[in-house]
Amino acid sequence: MLYGAGLRAGEALRLRRCDVNLQDRVLSVWNTKFFKSRLVPIGASLAAALARYAQERRPVRLPDEPSPSFFTTRTGTAVRLWQIEVGFARLRKRAGIRRPSVERWHPRLHDLRATFAVHRLIAWYREGADLQIRLPLLATYLGHVNLSGTQGYLPMTHELLAEASCRFERYARPGEDLDA
Repeated sequence: MLYGAGLRAGEALRLRRCDVNLQDRVLSVWNTKFFKSRLVPIGASLAAALARYAQERRPVRLPDEPSPSFFTTRTGTAVRLWQIEVGFARLRKRAGIRRPSVERWHPRLHDLRATFAVHRLIAWYREGADLQIRLPLLATYLGHVNLSGTQGYLPMTHELLAEASCRFERYARPGEDLDA
């Protein structure tokens, strides 16, 4: 969810079953950061994975819970942030993913959201999309108040720099066959 839909961990964990419309492939995210709400369209593969999860996880409605959480433990209680952080750290360790010695933090859950944003930008570069039009859409999708909130999610990666460089070359040398 964090990578596939670009959600914050808290947004994903606050989703209720009624907020996840798998038929229309839309998530309803309510009262999030900056007190914003938004509809988040999701892709077919994420919708299929969520459908499998929903099928495997029997909905258990607790007496004091008016609308059950989408992500629940085996006992039916809502998954808490610390639980996925511990699981993510365990998975990261098992996969042998460590931070370079010059970095301050190990990869974090929140980095999945930033990776989503960078990969979306790379895909748009490859499609030849107009980024001046698309970047405000990405900001809205991520739930940011303005574009500057999205800029922090777009670190310059080798792949992103390569795509931007290709775009600039096509702009700087129109009419030349740059692939030859």
